[in-house]
Amino acid sequence: MNSLGGYNIQDLQPGMSASIAKTVSEADIVLFAGISTDVNPMHLNEEWAKTTQFGGRIAHGMLSAAFISAVLANKLPGPGTVYLGQTLKFKAPVRIGDTVTATVTVREVNVARRRCVMDSVCSVAGKTVIEGESTLYCSTAES
Repeated sequence: MNSLGGYNIQDLQPGMSASIAKTVSEADIVLFAGISTDVNPMHLNEEWAKTTQFGGRIAHGMLSAAFISAVLANKLPGPGTVYLGQTLKFKAPVRIGDTVTATVTVREVNVARRRCVMDSVCSVAGKTVIEGESTLYCSTAES
């Protein structure tokens, strides 16, 4: 572990995994709309959203994707990690009151380049809502 409590690249092994869970609230959606400036009525206007294929409001996809970032920054690899890239496939909507579980699993470790690749998944009640791949620059025991 590094001095911040995160894993160094040398500590990572394929198969290591970590998760967080967050229940999405009305406040989360409104605050995310404000900070991101994404005020799409799909997220904010229930009456309009009822007329869509979703039948009501849904959370911003990037709000749920941010939970992946939280796992990477806070748990695995944790503090000292730098995000290099992220792919995302949105599979299903997230709604107010849903509990999103974000899980990352180490797929590849390249100690020489201080990089790792993680499989990243968000799920609600066991159903995948987002899947992707996270690429990270990690701390090392020498720094």
